Amino acid sequence: MLVGARLRTAWGAALSVLAAGALMGTAPGAATAAAPAAPPVPVLSWGPCDGAADGFECATAQVPLDYREPTGRTLPIAVTRRRAADPAHRTGVLVLHPGGPGNSGVSFARNSYAALPAALREGFDVIGYDMRGVGRSGQVECWNDQEYSAAVDAARGMPGPGALREAVRQGAEFGRTCAERSADLVPFIGTASNAKDLDLLRQALGEQQLSFYGRSFGSYVGTVYAAQFPRRVRAMVLDGAYDPRRYADVPYAYDAGQFKALDAALGRFLDWCAQNATACGFGDGRPREAFEALKRSLDADPVITPNGRPATGYTLAYRLMFNINSGKEIWPAFGEALKAAQEHRTSFLLSPPSPASFDFLNVNMAVECADRVYPTSRLLMGALVSAEVATAPLLGPAIGFGPPTYDHNHAPTCVQWPSERPSRYEGSYRAAGSAPILVLGTTGDPDTPYQDAVALAGTLENGRLLTFDAEGHTGYNRSACVSALVNDYLTTLALPARNTACTDEEPPPTLARHRAPATPVDETQDVIPALH
Repeated sequence: MLVGARLRTAWGAALSVLAAGALMGTAPGAATAAAPAAPPVPVLSWGPCDGAADGFECATAQVPLDYREPTGRTLPIAVTRRRAADPAHRTGVLVLHPGGPGNSGVSFARNSYAALPAALREGFDVIGYDMRGVGRSGQVECWNDQEYSAAVDAARGMPGPGALREAVRQGAEFGRTCAERSADLVPFIGTASNAKDLDLLRQALGEQQLSFYGRSFGSYVGTVYAAQFPRRVRAMVLDGAYDPRRYADVPYAYDAGQFKALDAALGRFLDWCAQNATACGFGDGRPREAFEALKRSLDADPVITPNGRPATGYTLAYRLMFNINSGKEIWPAFGEALKAAQEHRTSFLLSPPSPASFDFLNVNMAVECADRVYPTSRLLMGALVSAEVATAPLLGPAIGFGPPTYDHNHAPTCVQWPSERPSRYEGSYRAAGSAPILVLGTTGDPDTPYQDAVALAGTLENGRLLTFDAEGHTGYNRSACVSALVNDYLTTLALPARNTACTDEEPPPTLARHRAPATPVDETQDVIPALH
């Protein structure tokens, strides 16, 4: 790792390059002479969903693999639907899009349905689909389970010398295997094509417009959909929003914000532990020092989990990266789990990534490398990744120098991405002429920083920002205030007043034993939570 003055010099130089515009990625290509023919609208034949008796029905939509050849090879897209409970007062369709990329939209819709208020269940057909490359819609495979297991089991929470070099080697290997094992799919899994799939589904459902709720990565899908099909938006909620231009075209700057937001969120938890030692139960009033010691201890002497896999400091960092998204409600459970780890006992924070995790991570990496263009300089990549890691000392080294997994450490792989990007979106994000779009931002969001939501609301021609002053990722159904405003907007199209902020996040309980344990986050499953 670079340290001290060398690191500050590299970071300062890199920022100068950013300011000069050198990191803007590949410029949009020249306009083609003629638009391709319209692809055929899929025919949906609805039937039971895997024998489940949950009221949902399922179908498969055949969409173009490559939208440059709209009548060429097709790709099956899995779709699910639950009809409006009150057909006489039906408003239309409500598409639920999960985060990720990598989560199943079919599962998201079915698992989240019960958490929706009666007004939405009664007035809308609730729709979900597995986007291309995910689950039932052609699962991407780059690394297999054995290769992923070997990489994450060897990773450490406090990587030593040579960690960046190893990350670059692994990134090249990951990209090579993607190009070999999923060659027919990987170039075509970008979000521009995903949004076109969504519009074909709209047409197949017989709708003139759709309503849409997308969280985290789903907010980027919604943004690109609105940009391409602004007149087809009836209502759209983008929760835990991305700054689309930085995400797609200035990726190092975007990644730097994620590193800082993640470490800041964990730091606020540790500060709470320092001030509430009894409720936290970890660190004896000095939790930051205890956390650093714990990472070193687990690296030197991993906990062997029931399945025989080692849980290291990297395992701890990986689990915290996802579970910190739950906000203050999970803080007491963090304290208990960290204390267990000190005592070499297993917990949800010492659970190595599983085969289901690897399915998720393969897609996460491949889609984002298809969507985002990093400058190809490896020297610049080394300087910037090292600088980003240094700004986030709690989790940055483990995540930034670790194997190809989640958002923050995509640079070593995407810089070397061997596949073409014909499905990447390269147009304007203004969505000119669309209906008003509601953008949700959480001030303490560790995954999609609040400033991203501010930027997106300002980018959209008809964006309206709703702020949730809280910890955690996304806002809908984590706040009664946010949820009431969102539900009213989706049903009546009434927007919250400008500059509205909801402040009703509950503080963590003073004693962990005074409440039921928080539910750990499973990165392989996304679900709208039940409103407390």
